[in-house]
Amino acid sequence: MVFSDLFFLFVFLPALIVCYRIAAVFDRKTSGGKTRNLTWRNSVLIAFSLLFYAWGEPVYVFLMIGCVIMNYLLGLWIDRCRRRFFRRFALTAGILLNVATLGVFKYAGFVCVELARFGIHLPVPDISLPIGISFYIFQSISYLTDVYRTHAAAQRRFSGLLLYISMFPQLVAGPIVRYSTVAREIYDRTVTRRDIADGIFRFLIGLGKKVIIANQMSEIADSFLTDNLASLSTLGAWVGLLAFTLQIYFDFSGYSDMAIGMGRCMGFHFPENFDHPYTCRSITDFWRRWHMSLGSFFRDYVYIPLGGNRSHQVFNIVAVWALTGLWHGASWNFVMWGMYFGIILIVEKAIMRYTGHQPGHIIAMLLVVVGWGIFYYDDLGDMGSFFRAFMGYHTRLYDFAAESAVFDKFWLWMLAIVLCLPVRRWISEAHIKLWGGNPDHAGVAVVETTCRVMIAVAILVISVCLLVGATNNAFLYTRF
Repeated sequence: MVFSDLFFLFVFLPALIVCYRIAAVFDRKTSGGKTRNLTWRNSVLIAFSLLFYAWGEPVYVFLMIGCVIMNYLLGLWIDRCRRRFFRRFALTAGILLNVATLGVFKYAGFVCVELARFGIHLPVPDISLPIGISFYIFQSISYLTDVYRTHAAAQRRFSGLLLYISMFPQLVAGPIVRYSTVAREIYDRTVTRRDIADGIFRFLIGLGKKVIIANQMSEIADSFLTDNLASLSTLGAWVGLLAFTLQIYFDFSGYSDMAIGMGRCMGFHFPENFDHPYTCRSITDFWRRWHMSLGSFFRDYVYIPLGGNRSHQVFNIVAVWALTGLWHGASWNFVMWGMYFGIILIVEKAIMRYTGHQPGHIIAMLLVVVGWGIFYYDDLGDMGSFFRAFMGYHTRLYDFAAESAVFDKFWLWMLAIVLCLPVRRWISEAHIKLWGGNPDHAGVAVVETTCRVMIAVAILVISVCLLVGATNNAFLYTRF
C-alpha cells in the first residue's frame, strides 16, 4: 500500500481518522477528561501501522516486531548499566545485531553472487527484501545510540518503542526520524486546529508532487532509459535523464511531505527531508539539502565518530559514501554512485580550501544529473550503453521522439522546474512585505485560507483523476 493509492486515500485513511477520533473519546473518559492521555490513540495508531505494513509484507511484519523486541531489551540494558564497559558492549551488540539483520535480508544474495566470481560457491538465498527495512533498522540504531549518549531515556513501555519504529507515515520510505526527536511526543503531544490544517495541506502538496509530476515524469524517463538503448539518441538520453532527475526529486520529496503532513495531524513533528536541493551552489550544498535525515544520520553516527574533519578526513568521507551507496541497494551501481559523490566531495573541498570558490550552480547540477544516471542502472552493461549515447559517442544526436517528449508536455516541464525553486518561501516573504509583517491584518487569514483551500481541492481532484486507471504509481524509495 502506498500513500498515493486510491484505497489508501478513500478507505484506509478515513478508517484511521474515524477510529482515532473514537479512541480520543475513550482516552478522555478513562482519564477524567484529560486530553493528554494517549493510550487508546496510540493503540489505534499501532494497529493501523501494523496493518499498513502487513498489507504488502504479511510475513515480514513479524521480523519488524522481532527487531522492536530486541531493541527494547537492549535499550533497557544500556539504560540500566552503570559501568561504561557494559553500556558500550550492549550498544555494540545492538548495532551489530541490527546491521546483521539488514545484511542478511538485503545483501546476502549479492555477497553470494560476488563470491561465486572468485570460485567460492555458496547457495544464493531466495530472500525478498522487506519493505522499509533500511529505514526502520536505522531508526533502531538511532534509538540505541541516543539512549547510550543520554540524549533520551530508554522507552519503558514496549508499546512506545513499537509505535516509534512501526509508525506508518515514515515506516517504509522515511524520513529517518531519530528517537530523541519524537520521544516526548509518543506519550505527551497535543494537536491544534492549525496542526491539522497545516498537516492536511502538506499531505496534499506531497500527493500533487507524486501524482501530477513524478508519475508523469516517470513515463518520459522510462520511455528513453529502459528499452532500446542501442538506438538511443544523445538528445533522448538527456531528455530521459533530466526527466528521471525531476521524477526522483518529486517522488521522494512528495512522500516526505505526505509523511510529515500525516505526522503533524497526529501531533508528531518529523524532520524536514528536502530543502530545494536543485538550487544548490555545490555538491556539498546539494547533500545538505537532499535526503537530510539520511545525511545527518551518517554525519552524526558514522562520520563524526570516525574523526570527522579532525583526522583522516579523506578516509572518513570515502567510508561514509561507500556506506551511503550500499544503503541504497545491493548492487555495484549504488557503490559506484556513492563513491562518485565521495570523490567529488573530496576534490570540491580541496578546491574550495585553496581557492575559496564554489563550483557554481550549473556545474553542480551537471554533476548531480550524471550521478542519477549511475543511480538508475543496476545493469552495468546498460549503464555503459546509456552513457555512450549521453556523451554522443557513435550515436545519432537527435530524434523526433525526444523533441516531442519536451514540447508535447512543455507545461509539465515548466511546472516541475518552477516547483524545484523555493516558491513557498518567496510567497511567504512577499506575504510579510505586503501586510507589513502583521499577520493579524484584516483579511489576511481569509485570503490565506481561501487560497490554501482552492489549491488543496485542485490538487486532490487532479490527482484522483490521474490515479483512476493509473499503472505507474509506486514510490521509488520503498525499494530501499
